[in-house]
Amino acid sequence: MNNALIIVAYMAIVTWMMLIVASLMRARAWTLPGLMLAFGNREKMPDASPLVARTERAARNTLENFVLFAAIVLVAHATGTNDPHVELGAQIFFIARLAYVPIYLAGIPYLRTADYVVSLAGLAMIVKAIIQY
Repeated sequence: MNNALIIVAYMAIVTWMMLIVASLMRARAWTLPGLMLAFGNREKMPDASPLVARTERAARNTLENFVLFAAIVLVAHATGTNDPHVELGAQIFFIARLAYVPIYLAGIPYLRTADYVVSLAGLAMIVKAIIQY
């Protein structure tokens, strides 16, 4: 397995963890009533605090971007694109997305946007390598 595919696997884990954390925070699963709510059908969820709302948005954004990232890396792999920019782009995307989570949770808007642009640059590097292959 090449390194770009390994990064896809790591990004899948990060995405899954973000979804779990957002869900548990919304249910307030650290309390007994919240834990029971998390194990249930999640009807009558409590209102989201600003931090919980940011966590849910960050999780959703992570999932949306993971889908694009995985598709692009898998296309590179399927086409046999051996350009080193595929791995570099995957690394840039992954590191930027790791940084994105705490930046988003902290509510730092301009830095969040700049970090997002860096992750897009990583995706663009991979797409460019595919197109030039």
